[in-house]
Amino acid sequence: MAYPDDLLAEGEQVVVHRRPHWKMLIGPVCVLLLVVAVASFLAALVSAQSWALWAWLALAVAGLALVGRFTAYPVVRWRTTHFVVTDRRVLVREGVFTRQGMDIPLRRISSVQFRQGMLERLLGSGTLVVESDSDESLEFDDVPGVRRVHAVLYDQVER
Repeated sequence: MAYPDDLLAEGEQVVVHRRPHWKMLIGPVCVLLLVVAVASFLAALVSAQSWALWAWLALAVAGLALVGRFTAYPVVRWRTTHFVVTDRRVLVREGVFTRQGMDIPLRRISSVQFRQGMLERLLGSGTLVVESDSDESLEFDDVPGVRRVHAVLYDQVER
């Protein structure tokens, strides 16, 4: 999905657009599977009881609340997080109910680094470290294709 053009300055072009790596969704999917398994087991356990309808209703409400908080919310947060490199700046936008954003002009970037652990190398993700002229380093975790993003960002900074 392309980054919305109306959020870019006149003549600005997107060079790289990434969301956080999909590995962030492993936990929420595991929670979904666990909630469905436990709720199904408990629903089958109480099915012979006279109050089974009320138990099923309570299980459905509890299950929906857990899935909403620990699965749906992280998925929507992942979907609404953007890491964008344009020909002028680096943009980060995140948030579901309240949005946060940060822009770093390319001319202010003094160095670009990346880090990858063994698992991150296998999955093709990593941490991108951007240092600006103000000597503060900003770390962006779970960047997919971090080596490629690093190379592209370094090339844009050098231009």
